This record gives sequence, structure tokens and C-alpha cells, in this order.
Amino acid sequence: MAMDNNTYSDALVGKDVPILFKDSKWQDLFVLSPKTAKIKQLEAELIKLVNKQEKTREKIKDIKRLKKKLLGEIVVLRDDAGKNARQRKKIEAEIDDHTRLIKECNEKIEDCEDDMLGLPREIYQANYELMVETMNLFYKRIHDNTVEIDAIDEWVSQVRIKLKKNVIRLQEKEIENFNVYSYMHNIFGPEVIDLFDLKYDPERRHPIVKPGMEERDGIIVEDEKFTDS
Repeated sequence: MAMDNNTYSDALVGKDVPILFKDSKWQDLFVLSPKTAKIKQLEAELIKLVNKQEKTREKIKDIKRLKKKLLGEIVVLRDDAGKNARQRKKIEAEIDDHTRLIKECNEKIEDCEDDMLGLPREIYQANYELMVETMNLFYKRIHDNTVEIDAIDEWVSQVRIKLKKNVIRLQEKEIENFNVYSYMHNIFGPEVIDLFDLKYDPERRHPIVKPGMEERDGIIVEDEKFTDS
């Protein structure tokens, strides 16, 4: 069952959530479970927005570098215009051209900054939607795993009970076989035992003498110390 978005919103107050597709731990999650079509779509939208933001920032930096260069050249040109009267008109024309280019730089920077205004909010929203979709996917996976874990745990508990009962039954049958074989061997002798082709090997199948039992004359019986208490 998917969690309500408000639950995530409340939990994220004051939290610094990283850009998910850049987070290696987020990418590692999908080694366990492949990305759904919805997650791939949201990731692609987020990547597009982040790339646009980064390219716009680089564009602003490039324009500012050009503007700085033009301003520096204007300073030199004005200095030259004061020293060289013959070239003054030509230099002033270059100054005008530089001034026009600087104005264009300012307009381009302003346009880029306008483009940047809404991007942080768009990126946050796209990242949030991707996070919610991721949480829903793995919340369901954890829920499904928990159901399976509970079922397996119940099965293991039942098997343990059956195993314990069968181990006790095994010991009881081995004790019974050992006692019967010992009695028949003592009374009738090995020749009779061989005659009836009894395959029981007392050396290999000797029973475990449990607490409260002891072996007397080749027979497993209850220990009197335990029966009296």
C-alpha cells in the first residue's frame, strides 16, 4: 500500500534531500529492484531540469567573463583616445561598439537569470516526486518481503517442532532396537540371530543414552536416581 504524500512532506520538513539521480546510494537501490517506467520518466525529467540549470549557470559565467573583458578594453581605449587625437574618432567608434556589446551582455544575463528563477522550485518538485515514487516502490517491496518472511518463519517454527519430535522418536526407536537385539542375542545366541537374518548393527546403531536413563547388562533403562526424585 502506497503512503500518502503528506506523510512524506511532514517527514521532509527541514531535511536536505540530495538530487537523487546524482546519489550513488539511490542508484544502488535499483540493484535490488529495477527502475519502473514511472521512475525512469521522473528521473529523465529531473535530469533535464538540472542540466538546464547547470548550462544556464555556465552561460551566465561565460557572458560575465566577456563583459569583464569588454570593460577592461574600454578602459584602455579611453586612455588611448586621450593620448591620440588623430585616432580619436576611430577609438570612440570602438568604445561605442564595446558599449553596445556590454549592453547586450547585460540583457543576456538578465534573460538567463529570468530563466533561472523558477528552476530551483521545479527541480525540488521533480526530485520530490521521484523520491515519493521511490519510497512507494520500496515500501511495497519491504511489505511483500515481510509477508514472506513471516510465512517462512512460521514454516521454520513448524519444522523445528516436527524435527524435535522426530529426533525423540528416532532415539526411542534406536533404544527399542538396541534393547530387543541385546535381549535376543543374550537369550538365543548369535547363531539364531544370524539364522533370522537380523541386520541390526549394535556397534553402528548404538542409541544415545539420554539424561534419566542408563545402560544395565546391555539394556537401556531409566536411572533410579531420576525416577525416585
